[in-house]
Amino acid sequence: MEELFLITVVIVLAALAFDLINGFHDTANAIATSVSTKALKPRHAIMLAAVMNFVGAISFTGVAKTITKDIVDPFSVPHGEIVILAALLAAIFWNLLTWYFGIPSSSSHALIGSIAGAAIASAGFASIEYGGFTKILVGLIASPFLAFAVGYTIYTLFKIFLKNLNLSTTNRNFRLIQIATAALQSYTHGTNDAQKSMGIITMALIANGFQHTDDVQLWVQVSCAIAMAVGTSIGGWKIIKTVGGKIMKIKPVNGVAADLGSVIVIFGATFIHLPVSTTHVISSSILGVGTAHRVKGVKWDTAQRMIITWIITLPISATIAALTFFVLRLFL
Repeated sequence: MEELFLITVVIVLAALAFDLINGFHDTANAIATSVSTKALKPRHAIMLAAVMNFVGAISFTGVAKTITKDIVDPFSVPHGEIVILAALLAAIFWNLLTWYFGIPSSSSHALIGSIAGAAIASAGFASIEYGGFTKILVGLIASPFLAFAVGYTIYTLFKIFLKNLNLSTTNRNFRLIQIATAALQSYTHGTNDAQKSMGIITMALIANGFQHTDDVQLWVQVSCAIAMAVGTSIGGWKIIKTVGGKIMKIKPVNGVAADLGSVIVIFGATFIHLPVSTTHVISSSILGVGTAHRVKGVKWDTAQRMIITWIITLPISATIAALTFFVLRLFL
């Protein structure tokens, strides 16, 4: 029992580390447009994002419950504590690797792929809850396309209604609006991304016999929110440069349209308890806005590199998690 408790503590710490890394890895996406248009100074943008991520993280738990029970059954998966630890270590490794190279990959894809890979290594493909897993995959795949369409539509409407306004005045006003949309985007990021670590910790508590329902305990919610906020305060400058400038040249009007597009999709997903990749959603919304503004203005080589990373993250993270599981089984 003492060994099980120690493993649970290690899992909790690893989950909080994942949340902290997620904070500086994915927060860049939430504030990249407002920083690139100079609506907010980088330090102010990061402080705003940290606060709003925390508020968002403690507002909901539906996504956490989906992570807890819809990928694998925490009540029955063999070697559950090793599965969860292997998944976390694999997801952390992939997040750090892509962060180092400045690639806005998906923490969600990394975590979900890692859970599946470690579970399959433990008990085969029958360990996957295919109904819930399929639902999550559909959400992960569909949300970027939806964000592209919403971003495209919002910016097209902006062009129609703002075509007779003075450009400099419009940009100045939209810089002020961007402060609000950056805050809103950081809030929605917290409502979805922070809950993934809450779900992992809850899964570990269930698998190790310390909890018998899928309810997220308050201490789990608060600790994950704090970890996300601390990670956010560190910032992720490499990814800010990619999302904020290497996809397209962003002006305040573009930035507001992209922010609103991603906010609508992320919060809609949170509302129906569906985990999505905030990275994919935000980047896709920017691509949609860029396409509506001027197709040739989008730097498609950067977009192509991002899309390739999105595609390979699930299988690579699953493979890393499976290998990590086998290594951990030798020692635990």
